Amino acid sequence: MLTPVILCGGSGTRLWPLSRTLHPKQFLPLCSSQSMLQETVSRLKGLNLDELHIICNEEHRFLVAEQMREIEQQAPQIILEPVGRNTAPAIALAALNLIAQDKADNVMLVLAADHRIEETETFKNAVAIALEHAQKGYL
Repeated sequence: MLTPVILCGGSGTRLWPLSRTLHPKQFLPLCSSQSMLQETVSRLKGLNLDELHIICNEEHRFLVAEQMREIEQQAPQIILEPVGRNTAPAIALAALNLIAQDKADNVMLVLAADHRIEETETFKNAVAIALEHAQKGYL
């Protein structure tokens, strides 16, 4: 099974004054009427996926939940980073969470919450190819 993991950390310092600590860029509608996080989740529609996991910090947990409600996304599993330590520890936290849920055999689809991808079908095709290779044991 394919488990989407969206990395939704970030301190909001690079796009100041639009992006701020309590409202970083992944929560802003920069490219459409949806926030970048909402676009990331919407891009996954149509894929055969397990439960959505979103990794964020304590300050953003309710913002994540509200943005998912706005796009009528079933409540994701929100994993809170105890301390922001960048990408690798966040991915490790998601992997440990899957192990704890007896889903160690799942393949993780790790996505950034703030990437702009316009070619949705090309993205979905790439995910399908990557899943096929991952299931054969390739990283």
